[in-house]
Amino acid sequence: MSLGFEQAGFDIAAVVEIDPIHCAVHEHNFPYSKTICASVIDITGDDIRRKANIGNAEIDVVFGGAPCQGFSLIGKRAFDDPRNQLVFHYVRIVAELQPKYFVFENVKGLTLGKHAEFLEELISALSDAGYDVVSPYRVLNAADFGVPQDRRRLFVVGARRGLAQPNYPDPLRRRTTVWEAIGDLPDADRFDELNAADAVRVDWTTEAVYARQLRGLEPDPKNYAYSRKFDPDILTSSLRTVHTELSRTRFLATEHGKTEPISRFRKLPPDGLCNTLRAGTDSARGAFTSPRPIHPFLPRVITVREAARLHSYPDWFRFHATKWHGFRQIGNSVPPLLARHIASEIVKVLGVKPLKPKVVLQLGALDLLTFDMGAAAQHFQVPRDTIAQRSRRKNPNQQDLWKEAYV
Repeated sequence: MSLGFEQAGFDIAAVVEIDPIHCAVHEHNFPYSKTICASVIDITGDDIRRKANIGNAEIDVVFGGAPCQGFSLIGKRAFDDPRNQLVFHYVRIVAELQPKYFVFENVKGLTLGKHAEFLEELISALSDAGYDVVSPYRVLNAADFGVPQDRRRLFVVGARRGLAQPNYPDPLRRRTTVWEAIGDLPDADRFDELNAADAVRVDWTTEAVYARQLRGLEPDPKNYAYSRKFDPDILTSSLRTVHTELSRTRFLATEHGKTEPISRFRKLPPDGLCNTLRAGTDSARGAFTSPRPIHPFLPRVITVREAARLHSYPDWFRFHATKWHGFRQIGNSVPPLLARHIASEIVKVLGVKPLKPKVVLQLGALDLLTFDMGAAAQHFQVPRDTIAQRSRRKNPNQQDLWKEAYV
């Protein structure tokens, strides 16, 4: 969401995130922003203003989303899930900062069954804080806004009472396909360097407009983000995945758009959409990687960079060097193009005309992308056990299911 809002013309004054490793990645990509490594439970609006050095300046928008596991249609939908209480700390931050506008994002499951009662309680709390919520709230599909992925998410948008309300964005007429997104990317399996590192220099040709814009080879007239210093001939976030020959044979035999029956991985259709990219479980719940889609033509799962393209991240945007963290960072995030369309509607009601900054930003240190939990915690001066540590014990059933798929 940070990137999408920046692309719409906003500066990201501050971000609040509890996980030190994710904080480090955000700091690398947004060196001008203040990354606050803390739980939203433990921080106040005044803390944010002080740490971000913005004093009493008026804030245009607060955006974000609480952890969604308690609402997800995939996992257990416990109405009393304690993680859901973080939603109301989001409301508290909005009430304390009093921005002109807010954007709240979450999973579609929050609109269904008893969870809809929770959503109505959330809207009531925002009203009590002095905000008019745009009604009806909307579930938007990223595929309708240029993202080559079938990904539906709830967005609740509101304005401080007395201000003009923004609209939800209108869907685009044309969708982007999987092959337009990743068809130009070199095969990571060609490079021995990518067995141990996530980046390699390579020359390649890109023709699709979507991919050329993400690679920085073609201007995007509606992108008002800061340019980053970046070499488009370096293939990044592409650490290889090693498969057994049996798995590779099964992947090749799987039809486009179908699920390979043993691994349960879906093979991407080149002329269609990617299925929803998921994050997998966190450290406290076993640290399992979510099933990754199979490449449309190659006998392997997609790389982190290919997932990033399918999520609308530009090639300069980097993720943690490990596949586990990298895929989690993508799967847990809002596609930037979708966030941009929502943010652009707020820009309209603010009555400002955004301009493309002339300054080119230098990305943060590469070390930020390789931190383990101890190093990340030390960097942000927070306890090492801020996040429950990854368990190395494997679920036997899951291990049996995946051991022939990938390492």
